[in-house]
Amino acid sequence: MSFSGFETFLVETSNVRRIQYITCQWYIVPCLEQPQFNIIGNKWIFRLKWDPDSFITRYKARLVAKGFHQRPGIDYTETYSPVIKPPTIKLVLYIALSNGWPLCQMDVNNAFLHGSISKDIYMSQPSGFANSHFPDYVCKLRKALYGLKQAPRAWYNALKNFLITYEFLNSRSDYIFVFNWDSVVAYFLVYIEDLLLTGNNDSFLNAFKTTLALKFSLRDLESPRHFLGMEILPTSHNFFLS
Repeated sequence: MSFSGFETFLVETSNVRRIQYITCQWYIVPCLEQPQFNIIGNKWIFRLKWDPDSFITRYKARLVAKGFHQRPGIDYTETYSPVIKPPTIKLVLYIALSNGWPLCQMDVNNAFLHGSISKDIYMSQPSGFANSHFPDYVCKLRKALYGLKQAPRAWYNALKNFLITYEFLNSRSDYIFVFNWDSVVAYFLVYIEDLLLTGNNDSFLNAFKTTLALKFSLRDLESPRHFLGMEILPTSHNFFLS
């Protein structure tokens, strides 16, 4: 890896920690006062994100909790990941194509950091960002972190609550939300932190994306090219899926 790439990772690491500070991910408490609780570890993960043409699009740094240290029934209960089913994606693409609707793909930055947790979870201070005045203290989490067993569920609940306040209805059998009000129809698909939006009213879609971006940190990828492991190639009359 080049020196410039290393510097980019350092900047990204600082940005992640800044977001965690702003969103109050945790606060530190004395370790000796919580002997009955499990203290989980953590580590920094660095990886490159590539586009279909093999160009680097993003340097990603992520603080990941060591979820394998968690104990069921103590640190977490129910877990799941919000993954839309491929047949549902194909159906929505067919509806969008047949009606000439626009398609928009979005990616949520640090999505799991938006989820709240109900259990008391304690974690060691992250490497490189330990409090110099209280190095022996541990972090009591306020919100979810990547790596926690319940993190995907916590993120989905935060997103679902927002969508419901926006008058979307959620499906009971899949991770799709439907808006149908006053002749405006929109479909919102969730694949963990990747989102797909389509509908029959451009003004509504743009207003919704603006409001969503104010709630969560988004990257607007515009027309989708990859979703749920499928490559989506638009042609003059249809989509080609591979």
